[in-house]
Amino acid sequence: MKRLLRSLAIASVAATFAWAPLASGSGSATERTDIEQWRAKRLASLTSETGWLTLAGLFWLKDGANTFGRDAANTIRLDNPALAATAGSFILKDKHVRFVARDGSGVTHEGRPVTAIDLVPDTQDAPTLLNSGSLTFFLIERAGNLGIRVRDSASPHRKSFRGLDYFPIGDEWAFDARFEPHQPVQQIKIVNILGMEENMTSPGALVFTKDGKEWRLDAVLEEPDAKELFVMFTDGTTGRETYGGGRFLYAPLPTAGKVHVDFNKAYSPPCAFNDFATCPLPPFQNRLALRVEAGEKKYTGGH
Repeated sequence: MKRLLRSLAIASVAATFAWAPLASGSGSATERTDIEQWRAKRLASLTSETGWLTLAGLFWLKDGANTFGRDAANTIRLDNPALAATAGSFILKDKHVRFVARDGSGVTHEGRPVTAIDLVPDTQDAPTLLNSGSLTFFLIERAGNLGIRVRDSASPHRKSFRGLDYFPIGDEWAFDARFEPHQPVQQIKIVNILGMEENMTSPGALVFTKDGKEWRLDAVLEEPDAKELFVMFTDGTTGRETYGGGRFLYAPLPTAGKVHVDFNKAYSPPCAFNDFATCPLPPFQNRLALRVEAGEKKYTGGH
């Protein structure tokens, strides 16, 4: 889940105060500079050779041999001139995948031709990356399912990208939050856009006051030793000004019962830009009946 969400992706004693907006003045200028720098890094990540705009395919594997190539006769077909007619086979057995290349396929690993290689999935620190021309393909695991994800650095989505659009930066959407720990820590069922389910650890909820009403969002950890909280949410702008599948944001771990959360850094998930991502959907309790007019707007370029 971490590698899916962090392409740029606890415990604390609850305090007795709710989120409060940032004070105006020099702090606001510092916050604005921070947000502008964050936006620049987001754009650079999204449009890079490994950004979400490069996704060109996602293929779920079946047990046994899955032939891969440009020709229609393959089990997995990707009609791309950078790929051989039949590049080889992904062999799935006992939850392990081995790639066996065809002679002259042009597939390489770390710059060297591949004959056969066992694939490390993206759920581990160093997934195996295979290359063919402008293509990179690798093994992913989602909710126990194994598939091959393909990136194309020459993707039309990347070349024709129209840029990102945002709401105006507003101090009123940055808060110091009251963190209410779950005791015990909860496991929240998260469903992704493909209907796959996965449990994520939620150490607690973030509570804030806006327009005279108190609101709550459950935060999760992407991995046990995560250094940030991850929040998925929908709001009154979802499907209108912002992406229909909700938005994401990160926040630091709580300190003395507080968490600083800035909705100006709310952003669209990868599925807003590409059909080959496996984005998680916000849990039911994180559907806010509030218009969060901050952060990233819907991408209008289409995909």
